[in-house]
Amino acid sequence: MTRAPATAAPAGPAVRARPYWNPYVAGVFLGLVLLATYAVTGRGLGATAGFAAVATWLTGLVSPALVEQSSVHLKYWNDGAPLLNWTLFLLAGALAGAALSGWLGGRFRLTIERGPRISDGQRLALAFVGGFIAAWGAKIAKGCTSGQALTGSAVLNAGSLVFLLAVFAGAFALAWFVRKEWL
Repeated sequence: MTRAPATAAPAGPAVRARPYWNPYVAGVFLGLVLLATYAVTGRGLGATAGFAAVATWLTGLVSPALVEQSSVHLKYWNDGAPLLNWTLFLLAGALAGAALSGWLGGRFRLTIERGPRISDGQRLALAFVGGFIAAWGAKIAKGCTSGQALTGSAVLNAGSLVFLLAVFAGAFALAWFVRKEWL
């Protein structure tokens, strides 16, 4: 029995990736999802509470007394069922939707997206550092970018509009310094 070389293409017909959606059409659908979320839950989109609910659940496994003493954890305790927080279902739906979208678009595969002048390890390290900074910022801002940019700006919250402008200004200011990772 011979083994195929590691670079051989997978067996079966090649799946050709479909073109990406028009961003304006996708934006309209995202707006409709936000509107439906308000209609069904009375709240907008956001993911931070889902992660806080998981942290509360893990803390409750180790020390239920600590959960009862912490005003932060107590907010997500949900009468002893923190995993029934609705934002966890929102996150599960987002993951399932992303997987379905990737599969339907012919892009469902595990890859590390990076520029030609950076290694996989460097890309993963930068992603981890960026994710940590984003999570820290979400905690300080009391909301993630989804909650601030989508939900907050949809209701014309002044703080969220300032946040959105700061995100774009910061991205444009930082882009020149990190361009070598992508070009």
